[in-house]
Formats: sequence, structure tokens, C-alpha cells
Amino acid sequence: MATGNINVSVENIFPLIKKFLYSDHEIFLRELISNATDATLKLKHLTSIGESKAEYGNPFIEVKVDKEGKKIHIIDQGLGMTAEEVEKYINQVAFSGAEEFLDKYKDSAKDSGIIGHFGLGFYSAFMVADKVEIITKSHTDAPAAYWVCDGSPTFILEESDKKERGTEIILHVSEEETEFLEDSKISELLVKYNKFMPVPIKFGTKTETLPKPEDAKEDDPAPTQEVDNIINNPTPAWTKQPADLEDKDYKDFYRELYPMQFEEPLFNIHLNVDYPFNLTGILYFPKLDPSVGIQKDKIQLYQNQVFVTDNVEGIVPEFLTMLRGVIDSPDIPLNVSRSYLQADGAVKKISSYITRKVADKLNSLFKNSREDFEAKWNDIKIVIEYGMLSEDKFFDKAKNFALIPTVDNAYFTFDELKEKIEAAQTDEDGKLVVLYASDKDAQHSYIQAAKEKGYEVALLDSPIVSHLIQKLETTYENTTFVRVDGDHIDNLIKKEDTTVSKLNDEQKEALKTTIENVVPKETYTVQVEAMDSQASPFIITQPEFMRRMKEMQQTGGGGMPMFGNMPESYNLVVNSNHNLVEKINSAENDDAKASLIKQALDLAKLSQNLLKGEDLTNFVKRSFDLI
Repeated sequence: MATGNINVSVENIFPLIKKFLYSDHEIFLRELISNATDATLKLKHLTSIGESKAEYGNPFIEVKVDKEGKKIHIIDQGLGMTAEEVEKYINQVAFSGAEEFLDKYKDSAKDSGIIGHFGLGFYSAFMVADKVEIITKSHTDAPAAYWVCDGSPTFILEESDKKERGTEIILHVSEEETEFLEDSKISELLVKYNKFMPVPIKFGTKTETLPKPEDAKEDDPAPTQEVDNIINNPTPAWTKQPADLEDKDYKDFYRELYPMQFEEPLFNIHLNVDYPFNLTGILYFPKLDPSVGIQKDKIQLYQNQVFVTDNVEGIVPEFLTMLRGVIDSPDIPLNVSRSYLQADGAVKKISSYITRKVADKLNSLFKNSREDFEAKWNDIKIVIEYGMLSEDKFFDKAKNFALIPTVDNAYFTFDELKEKIEAAQTDEDGKLVVLYASDKDAQHSYIQAAKEKGYEVALLDSPIVSHLIQKLETTYENTTFVRVDGDHIDNLIKKEDTTVSKLNDEQKEALKTTIENVVPKETYTVQVEAMDSQASPFIITQPEFMRRMKEMQQTGGGGMPMFGNMPESYNLVVNSNHNLVEKINSAENDDAKASLIKQALDLAKLSQNLLKGEDLTNFVKRSFDLI
């Protein structure tokens, strides 16, 4: 029997371990199971290359909870250790690793946002245990060893009579940590961290129902049997080759990841790269409904099948954090702060690889099954549009498959739309004018006016549309986007042929003054214009520039702050060629004129959904009186 002191210069390393890792004390189980998994996979490697005479067999890891004895057992059938290896790996390496870690992080551990503490495995046991025992038998012929330490730098190391290969770790759980003696808590942690570990993990047993024998009566109970409760799936979909998986396998795996998610994913992207870094994974496009609010933090990050975090900011480009799925990479440095991670070269490469893979997958879906892509457009557009705004490299690829729908449910890429409208929608200065609506119902009369001219109207209704069209206008020269309610249609796309006015300039000015005396000056700017006599007499429009700046300000970023707070202001375009104008001009007195102007303004407001409250009540009353 040997007793000794663990070779650390910090006498009170155990209180430090408890204190600094306390906020994350549940990771002890992840760490000890990771070590057990490593020991098992190393043995597999040694037996496969003939360096170990042991029979590998079908090893598993077992977790047992002894509530009465206040103990947790973690048992593996892996490599095992000799007494010399216990001395080296437990007394020297593990604790010097612990000390180095605490040195590095004790000032910043609370706020550095440490993601994982891999490689610090064994000593994390002391976050929850007052005393830890190790009973271990090497895969060689060496005798088994027993080690015990009670959370002070003193330990005992002696021979043991363990017969089976592998290691058993026994944690004597401290009074403050008894929640870890509840089966439900251990089960929850195993599912959280170890659901996809590569070695089967047993936790108790479960009852399985067997098929009834053929001669059984109808009311005979079905036979049952007790089987090992294996909590993990050691070969999850992302560890397999895409060629070995079918659509059903991807959907089943999605359900395994998100048991509470009832909607099927739209499609998936299988990631698999081994140079210049290692990365595997599967990303899913879920059905996204911007009105419900986008849920982020649904992508899970693993390191060699061990769950690390579901905050993948910095590793996955921000616009893709709306996706779901799994990324697994041994190359992501996990025991460092977030700011380091975001500056890390390997991580930047991973981020741009993922962007490229997503763009390529979308492009091939678009090319190979355009109809299906169009059907899914409304569910995926928010990710694509956000990506086009935030990543130039993505924009360059996406402009080939990003779609612009029209109010008639046709879909065009920007180049296709440009080709379709070029002849009709180029104005007198040679500028291409893309007309768009953001709400088919609210802007119906304006859409109709545009269609009567033979113009195509795009439907752009996502929350970031004002930012997106700004980006498109700067990318494509000589192109401008205007919403159909931005002005009278002849002013939106100015052509050379001007309509002759029934009123001369003097009469126009007099009409303008008459109307300005009736409508609220702070809300409406009156314009008297010669238009087709069939066009509406009064049209309310909102200047594109002002409205867009306000919208951009409201959705964050861009725009100009002073526009965000300005009151709503509109143009009131009056058609000087309409019969109503003649009627106003020839009315017998100012009251009669005012009455006609108010009625016409309210009708124009009604068509824009702007007539509300008291104004609406008065309008209805006035209309009844007129009838």
C-alpha cells in the first residue's frame, strides 16, 4: 500500500475546484463518461492493430446510483490502468491540468463564458463528491489497483482484487449535491450530454413489451421482459455517410433531436469535411414563421459525439443560427472564452465552409426541383434574405436562387424579373423601376392601377425588405424599387407622353389652395396633376424614401435616425382631369366645396385603410346623409 501527496503547489485546490466550476457542476458526469468512452475506444484501437491481446467484445459503460449509500458508480470495460498509470495520470497529469486551468481562469471564470472544460475530466468529480475511489484493472496482465482520495491532497494507492478489465469510479456524493442521487436527475444529464456517445451507456433496466404468442387469448396480457436501459444512440445519423442514409433516416434523426417538434423539417444539409479541419453534422431548415419570432440556439454542438453547447454563435454564421441540427468537430477549441473563439482562424474557416455548403445545397435544390423550391420559399426566405444582407459571399451565390414572388404567385430570380419587365418598366431616364407591394389587400387599388398599365408587381413582405432592396439597388446599377402606393402610377414610372390638363396653371393653383384650406396641412402635401380622367380623383401616397427610412429605422440598422421619429406624412395627389374636380370648382359656396373635398379625402383614406376612429364614424354618418 502506498500513501502520498498529490503533487500540486496549490494546497487548497479542491475548494477552488468546487468554487470555480460550481456554476457548471453537472458536467462531472459528462467528463467521467467521456473518460470512460476514451478508455473504451483506445482499447478498440489497440486490439485492432494487434497491440493488445484483450478480447474487445461488446463493451458498454454503466452508471449506477446507490441512493442509500449516497454513491454514484461509473463503470467501463475499457483499457483500465496499472498502479503506475494511476500514479501518472491521476496524481500528476489530471491535477496539474486542474491547477493550470484554475490559474488561467480563476479571475475570469465567472465571466469568460467558458464553453466546456474538456481535458479536465477526472478531477471534476470533486465538484460533487467528498471522496472518490478508483478500482481499475489494465488490459495487460498487471494486477488491479485501488486509489482513494478524500478531497485533500493526500491519497492511498494499493492493489485490488478486481477481476474484470476496465475502471470503476465511485463518487461519495457530498451533502450539498444530493440532487445527483435522484435517478431522474442522472437520467436528464445522460440524455443531455451523452445521448449520442459512441459507446453504449446503460442506466438501469426498462420493461419491454413482447409480441403475444399466436395461441394467446384476446384479453391475455402481452408478455414483457426486463432489458438494459441503453440511453444513447452510439451511431447517430451524422456519423454515417450521406450515401448510406435515406430521407426517412434524416427525418427520424430530426425527431430524435427534437422530440417535441411536430412539424417535419423542409430539407437537410449533410456536412462532412476532413480538410483543412474536421467537421461533420446535419443542418435542417425548419418551417420558419417570422410572426411567431424566430427561435435561435437550436443547433447542438458536439465534440466527438459529446454534447458541448447549443450556443453556436461564432461557429455558425449568424443568419444560420435559425436552423436546427448538429455540428460535431474535434477541432473547435472548447475550453476557452467566446471572444477567443470568435477570433480563432479555424473557427472562421468552419463558419465560411458552412455558409458555402448551405448556399450550394440551396442552389442545387433550386436547379433540380424548382417547383418544390418555390413551394418552400415563404418558409425559408427569412434565412436567405438575412444571409444576403449580412454575408457578401452568401449574397454572391444567393442572387442566383433568391426568388422575388409577384402578387400573382409567379416566382422570378432578380435576373429573370429584370428581363421580363425591362421593356415596359424602364422610365424616360433609362432607369428600371421594380414595382412592389408589401400587402396585397391593403394596396389592392394601387396594384390594380399598375396592372392596368401592364406592369408586373412584386410581392415583398418580409420584415427586412427595406434593407434588402437597398442592397439590391446598390448591387444592380440603374435599378430602383418603389412600392406601388409611393405615388400615382404615372409618376412612379415616368414616360415621355404627358397627359394634357383640363385646367391651366392658374386654375390648378386656385384648386390647390381650396383643398389646402380643408385638409390637415401637417399630414398632407397637396399635388394637383393631370392624369387619365378614369384614374381616381384623390390618391393618397407615401413617398418611398421617407417610408423606407422609417421602416429601416424600426427594424434596426440603416435608415436615418431623424426619420424614425417623424410623424406620418402623405402626399395627396389630385387628378385635375376628373369630373369631381369640375364639381368642386363649380360648387355654389365654400361649405359645399369643403363637403365634397372631405368626402373625397375620406374615400381615398378608406382605400388606404387610414380611415379610423372618429373620422370613420363621421364619414359613415355623412354618407348616410348623402344617400
